[in-house]
Amino acid sequence: MEDFPARLRAITDLRSASAREMAGRHEYDGAPADLSPDAVAAGLRRLGAGERFADAHDEAHAAAAEAGLRVELGELAQHRSNPLPHLDELEVSGYDKPYAPAEERAAARLRHLAAWPDVVDNAVAALDRVSAPVAEALLGAARGLAAGVPDDTPEDVRRAALAAHGRFTAHLEAAARDGAPDAGLGGAALARLMGTGEALEVDLGRLAERADAERDRLRARLAESAARIDPDRPPLDLARDLGSDHPDTGGVVAEARAWTERAIAFTRERGLVPYSDGECTVDVTPESLRWSTAMLMWPAPAEADGPTFYFVTPPDPAWPADEVDAWLSVFSATTLPAISVHEVAPGHFSHGRALRRARGPVRRTLMSPSFIEGWAHYAEELCVDEGFGPYAERAAGGGFTAAHFEVGVWVEALIRVTRLAAAIGVHTGAMTVADAARRFAADTPLTGAAALSEARRATFDPTYGRYTWGKLEILDLRARARAQWGAGYTTARFHRAMLDLGAPPLGLLGTALDRG
Repeated sequence: MEDFPARLRAITDLRSASAREMAGRHEYDGAPADLSPDAVAAGLRRLGAGERFADAHDEAHAAAAEAGLRVELGELAQHRSNPLPHLDELEVSGYDKPYAPAEERAAARLRHLAAWPDVVDNAVAALDRVSAPVAEALLGAARGLAAGVPDDTPEDVRRAALAAHGRFTAHLEAAARDGAPDAGLGGAALARLMGTGEALEVDLGRLAERADAERDRLRARLAESAARIDPDRPPLDLARDLGSDHPDTGGVVAEARAWTERAIAFTRERGLVPYSDGECTVDVTPESLRWSTAMLMWPAPAEADGPTFYFVTPPDPAWPADEVDAWLSVFSATTLPAISVHEVAPGHFSHGRALRRARGPVRRTLMSPSFIEGWAHYAEELCVDEGFGPYAERAAGGGFTAAHFEVGVWVEALIRVTRLAAAIGVHTGAMTVADAARRFAADTPLTGAAALSEARRATFDPTYGRYTWGKLEILDLRARARAQWGAGYTTARFHRAMLDLGAPPLGLLGTALDRG
């Protein structure tokens, strides 16, 4: 890492999985972070060492990342109560991405698997405060890590890795059985966890009010769009029924490819983002990543350029028919277009192309999850406003209308705003997980197990309201840009000004107005 500033190295040493996967810092290949209590304490002491960055925005960006780690791992000791950071360090699916020759990636995976016993020992030493709800919610993901150990792994490494995996899952099983019953962080802790790394002071009461207001706005937009399809049906009932209009298992990839082509062509024609180059390849998700229905994997800023992969996961044909149908509803004619603009253009794919041009190591390494997801979520409604619905209606035919696209956008947005409300409710004590599940069932098309799964996510992913929060902050910035720039405002100028900053903390978005 001779060319990598010491300030950034101290940050990424505590987040090697993110640095490797998102930024492409493959110095961390086969070298997962040590998140034992002593190592984390030592890592926190190293934060801030090194020269200040010459650019004031970059200095503030790095300082926010350092402050966020001090709160997350120091003040709140999340590595002792939340298994998620340890799961990230155990994950080996990133070596499936073709960022290097297959032999090189296989060797890195083998080194990583050989390190599993140490990673697990560190995790078990750290995780002494795991609540029962968090452990229970993450047990499935923890058990699924075993699928990342290939059958052709040398027997000694394979045996040691799987034995370590067994110790890790046993530790979580004990926490699920004996851990504290309350997963709530408390309001003050949640506000600190959300805001510090984003260089913002968070008022949870005000944010909860905004979530309610946004929910009401989205309900109204859903009602307007749904009425153009069937004015006699309740909008959420209609949205649930529209999920049954989906391709069969063999047609999922072809439909995703068609919507990818339309999203990229529309984004390019309208000039919505600074860069519309690059290749986006749509394919079936690699086996190790099939816990997700759809995901994007971009060539990271520190990697050689190459294809971006938009992965979609068809259901397993061996599943019962009702499970296959429920899985395929994600790829319905209503939801797949909205998912594709989020994942591809002008969403994550377009953002990934801009990140490759970001200036300096700070912007190419440190990425705000709230901006990343907020941008892609903002892109969905942007496409409604810019006319993607009528454009897609002409391209798709077959009974697909602009209203179908809009319904998909509003449904996805209602799920995401409910995440924000659920996170605040669960961690302030205003809601139980059961209450949050009831809110998902009332405000979104999700019901039963799907609603409960979303509610449980609040326990271990307390900042999962980042999609809506990031979107709202971008919309606020857009209003300020229109007021400040006046006749000089254009959508293209606004987007370039933001994306030139990489994936900045939400509290530093104002730099886009000053320099745009």
